[in-house]
Amino acid sequence: MKFTFLRSLALLGITGLSAISCQDDDNKNPSNEVNSSIDFTSHSKVPAFVFPMTGFENLQISTLISSADVLPDSPKFVYGAQPDGAGFMKNPNGEGYILITNHEILQSVSRVYLDKTFKPVKGDYLVDGVGGLTRLCSATLATPEIHGFGPIFLTAGESGQESMVHGINPLGLSSDKSKTDRVLPALGKASMENAVPLPKEAYPGKTIILIGEDQSYSTSHASAGQLIMYMSTTGDLSNGKLYALKRNDGNQVETAMTLNNSYPVSFVEIPNAKNLTGAVINTTVNALGAIRFSRVEDVDYRKGSASNNREVYFTATGQATSNAPVEGYTMWGRVYKLKMDAADPLKGTLELAVEGDSTPGTGIINPDNLCVTENYVYIQEDGDSYYADAKHDSYIWQYNIASKANKPWLNMNHKRTDTAWNALYNQAGETRFGSWEFGAMQDISDLIGVPNTFTVNIHSHTWQLDAFKNADGSGTSTNKEGGQTVIIRNVQR
Repeated sequence: MKFTFLRSLALLGITGLSAISCQDDDNKNPSNEVNSSIDFTSHSKVPAFVFPMTGFENLQISTLISSADVLPDSPKFVYGAQPDGAGFMKNPNGEGYILITNHEILQSVSRVYLDKTFKPVKGDYLVDGVGGLTRLCSATLATPEIHGFGPIFLTAGESGQESMVHGINPLGLSSDKSKTDRVLPALGKASMENAVPLPKEAYPGKTIILIGEDQSYSTSHASAGQLIMYMSTTGDLSNGKLYALKRNDGNQVETAMTLNNSYPVSFVEIPNAKNLTGAVINTTVNALGAIRFSRVEDVDYRKGSASNNREVYFTATGQATSNAPVEGYTMWGRVYKLKMDAADPLKGTLELAVEGDSTPGTGIINPDNLCVTENYVYIQEDGDSYYADAKHDSYIWQYNIASKANKPWLNMNHKRTDTAWNALYNQAGETRFGSWEFGAMQDISDLIGVPNTFTVNIHSHTWQLDAFKNADGSGTSTNKEGGQTVIIRNVQR
């Protein structure tokens, strides 16, 4: 899981940019021509840390970038630990592309320039550990073409209930990386995972941003995790209102919702949220009767028509105490579907799409990030809660929206019995299931002009080298993990 808005209008008033992430709609390629300039040869010296599951052997996987790679135009740049949220855009000042990534544990945001063949050639940091203020989790790149405002990289802070969303200029100066005035107070304060604006066609004239609060229940945080909505006129990130999701019947218990049922819900306003502390917001939403989810991490909307865009999916990652469930909360995790009313974004229905509590350790384990296409939901796990009954490493699951079938799609390539592999990529010596996790999964197909092409970020926590320390140059972290981003082709959309 900075800008005042008036300044952002001046700094971000750039049009004609193309951007794509799994939170963004496709940039259409009406001629259906395949871009012959793109070269999917792995330019990295590190092999891909993932492999396809049974039934998906046609996936083609290559490494885009890893922490060990040296970029020719910036040899001192290090692609930092825990690449989580990300966004892609065409380079308005050249013929290549730009990858923007937040590195969670480093509280940083990197920027990597790729040439027209999609080879990484240069990198720097837009935000460092000073400017990041808190851990930065998932993120969304908002653009005028898709969302009606921007370009602005919305990256969410997740270090406790006073954290905020940052609004970062993707074309800003690296020399500004330590600036701390780029947060957006109107989007609230909470331990947030992602801030996802809906496309401008979903509700014309409005900016609607859905935010997941990655918070578990505790006696000091009784409201647990929330699905939060910010709503304003188009592009206004300073003067809108903040809301939290509640059931119309007032039932706040997460596990009271079950499969094959639909629950009327609405968003209830958090008055004066911009000027409240996170602690006050926490108690306020609980008093308002908001649903108490166990750790709302990622949020994404269905691609395609405006009607599809009003279909929103979000995760509840789950929690446990001593490997036992906490009453009223999912332990193994859930994915919810919110169908927002076409006429009123404050109304809708909520359904449980996928849950892991009925299949402990063999089904989904702690779903974290999401990537929703027109026909599928790709559910990315973060299994490093290390539940004793876990029977597999972190997967990406493919959930078929029409049939509701949920299949394991991608797995982590740990190679625990390979001594040479472990010497290279498991210096921590960890052998438990789920020691690595997934970050953002993005659809870059129409951006680069190659159908069914995605990227996936990987937190390879046990890959640890001194060479990876202080990647952003801030001196604020001693973390020495490596990270990786891979390209996956032949992905069903």
